[in-house]
Amino acid sequence: MAWNITDQEIDALVSKLSLSAKIDLVSGNGLWRTSPNYTHNIPEILMTDGTYGVRYSVEQIDGPQDRAEQLSAFLSVVNADLSRGVEGAFGSSRPATCFPNGCCYACSWDPELAYDLGTALAAECAHFGVNILLGPGINIRRTPLGGRSYEYFSEDPFLTGEIAAKLIKGMQDNGVGASLKHLACNNSEIHRTTMSSEVEERALREIYLSAFERAIRKAEPWTVMSSYNLINGVQAAENKWLLTDVLRDEWRFDGVVISDWHGIKDRPASLLAGNCLDMPESAPRKEDLRLAVEAGEVPMDDMDGACVRMLHLVRKAHASHITEPQTNFEAHHELSRRIAAESIVLLKNENDLLPLNMDAIGSIAIVGETARAPIYQGSGCATTSPTFEDNPVNEIVKLATNANVTTYDIADLQGDSAEDVLNTLSAADVVLFFGNTEVGVDGEGADRAHLNLLDGQDAAISQIAARNPNLAVIIATPDAVVMPWIDEVGAVLMPFYGGQGVGNAIAQVLSGAQNPCGKLTVTFPEKLEDVPGFLSYPGENHRHVYAEGLFVGYRGYDIRKTETLFPFGFGLSYTSYSYANVTCDTDRITEDSTFTIKVDVTNTGSRAGKEIVQVYVRPHTPRLSRPVRELKGFAKVALEPGETKEIQITIEARDLRYYDPAFGEWFLDVGPMSIEVGASSRDIRQILDIVAEARPLPATRLDINNEASQIVENPEIRSAFGNFLKSRLDLTDAETEQMLDYCGGSFLNLYDTVSWVAGEKISKAEMTSFLDQINSEFGAARIPAS
Repeated sequence: MAWNITDQEIDALVSKLSLSAKIDLVSGNGLWRTSPNYTHNIPEILMTDGTYGVRYSVEQIDGPQDRAEQLSAFLSVVNADLSRGVEGAFGSSRPATCFPNGCCYACSWDPELAYDLGTALAAECAHFGVNILLGPGINIRRTPLGGRSYEYFSEDPFLTGEIAAKLIKGMQDNGVGASLKHLACNNSEIHRTTMSSEVEERALREIYLSAFERAIRKAEPWTVMSSYNLINGVQAAENKWLLTDVLRDEWRFDGVVISDWHGIKDRPASLLAGNCLDMPESAPRKEDLRLAVEAGEVPMDDMDGACVRMLHLVRKAHASHITEPQTNFEAHHELSRRIAAESIVLLKNENDLLPLNMDAIGSIAIVGETARAPIYQGSGCATTSPTFEDNPVNEIVKLATNANVTTYDIADLQGDSAEDVLNTLSAADVVLFFGNTEVGVDGEGADRAHLNLLDGQDAAISQIAARNPNLAVIIATPDAVVMPWIDEVGAVLMPFYGGQGVGNAIAQVLSGAQNPCGKLTVTFPEKLEDVPGFLSYPGENHRHVYAEGLFVGYRGYDIRKTETLFPFGFGLSYTSYSYANVTCDTDRITEDSTFTIKVDVTNTGSRAGKEIVQVYVRPHTPRLSRPVRELKGFAKVALEPGETKEIQITIEARDLRYYDPAFGEWFLDVGPMSIEVGASSRDIRQILDIVAEARPLPATRLDINNEASQIVENPEIRSAFGNFLKSRLDLTDAETEQMLDYCGGSFLNLYDTVSWVAGEKISKAEMTSFLDQINSEFGAARIPAS
């Protein structure tokens, strides 16, 4: 039931609470609940994982909440099945829909589909009595080796933020809060609680924080979860710059910051930094906080502020709670199938091997254990116990009613009967090879070791392809893989981790009932060494230097002109599309502009399909180093054969800005920029140019220790400096120009250059004051961060 209490009553309530009650309020109650206070009628909140399904742990949610009993319950679960890894620690879970993982459903490039997913997740949370679902996880997939890549969406922050915002809206519009995670730079699972992500500020803001800002601005999640790692030497859960200066002051986030489970090392520091809720309950951390408050190290105002935010969250959760939830698990299974089918990416289709004519095909040979026991989710806290499970073989057999369907394990290619099996495969009309990366090694707590398929599978694919080129490879993987056999096979399908309905979705795509329309949200490299962060991954001495800076994913491949296996945004269809007549509703923009790109897209093939139209922006003369192009808009359009539709994509100029740490501000590059409309980051179909109008900036923030030449590079600043020199040194116009030319050729710093010829007629204080004025005038903030 709703907990009806006003803001004024919340403030009054906090003033009545004892210190012990306040500490309880900002601490967990057991593993998954906030602390109730029966004296003051404060109810609890129940939260649980995960990012693509509700993982309701029976033992740890419904089991004993007394700390003394929890240890024995925990040990009984772990000792019962030590092989289950991270998720084994949580015991058995109640069945819930295992939807496609983030690595899969983001490939739909369909925010409205993400909204539908959020709605379904909220319904299942309501069914279980859960108030907050701990997701979505939106960290950037910096390296394809990352253990939690299966939960995350993309290497691109714009796409990530758009998908996340709609997912959050779908959840919260239906009464269940989101916990946007993990803030920030949780890009590797190697020593994830002790490793410091060393990231320069431009990359941190433009790449790793950008998706969080976007999702918060567009969807207002109830909570944000801080990450395990350190950021530039400071624990994320205790990072005041991140959690207060950026998250609250710049982005105006007014919800609750939750720690990742046991992510806080110093509880007093975390509360001062802005981490409201410490999860799960920890008696030692509660005692540390009590001592710090009593010693005056944590002001009561900070404690009260965290308590007020917690009570606002409790009120919101109970006001939104659905008392009579209606959950249809069968319908959700169908949704899981639909999302997977919309997200599967077709990477290769030589000679139109696919789709298969299921009515006419005579024989189908299926190789791979995962065709019968599909891998459809990652390993970790998000692992969901499914309500149903579609078996790919069974789903294919249902459609290929006239075909002889045979199945083989990969091991059958290595035994005494291997030659007989290969002969059978060579005679089949088509061979479907179900491959996968390692399972149980990668996942939460462990990165992948390489980009190959499971040992022996790459060789097996080549072995089969040598006998039968009509070979389609279907790969279950959390992220990119290398394909040494790519030129040998007829087709490649990427379902990634497609959830419990992926078997049906694969069959629908193979048969042509579903025209594949998914596109990659990450770049597939030709080899691991091509990954932009390869040289600095995974770090050493507990420091992981993000040496590639801004140039993550396609940004790095483009700037180095590196060939890829498949580029960002790539995906084939059983039909084809043409682009024409790109226009923009303006040819000039300013920093507060919103403008619309229009382009005609035509289905030039014989099948109905959906195309994902992508808009990239390329500045011609960037002031600071920038990527060649960056995604700034996209749209998904359904087209019948021969149909043409005009697609409109609206872009905010604020999304075209870059961050300059010297000024601490976001700026728009001045001058021409290209709007590139394409089918992928390396398949640009239409281009037009517009001009950005903004005041030109100096090359860097001006200081008396800058080289003198830097102050005369910008015409406006040169003029202002000339006036300054003219007035202070009583120069003629000609003498002023000579002085400016002299500065332009000097390698000395600005003050030494001027004082060398002018002596002490201009003091350091005078010049510093003038430069501060110039910096303020030229570097004034154009648009606030949110």
